[in-house]
Amino acid sequence: MDDIDHSSSSSSSQHVSANSTEQVSNRASKVEFSEDEKTLISRMYKLVGDRWSLIAGRIPGRTADEIEKYWTSRYSSRNE
Repeated sequence: MDDIDHSSSSSSSQHVSANSTEQVSNRASKVEFSEDEKTLISRMYKLVGDRWSLIAGRIPGRTADEIEKYWTSRYSSRNE
């Protein structure tokens, strides 16, 4: 009974962990913004530029990274 091989358990848990991290990352990149948030981001960008942390500070529950990803996914092709 004590001779059970647990070596595959470790790689299996690493695989699950990697998948969980990937799912969280995918979810974060597909975050939806309300119309109010979109308007505020646009207005703040006109005032302060790409100071994402400053903009995020005005929107409760949002991170600078989320704001930047939203902005670049919506407006980066227009600027080029």
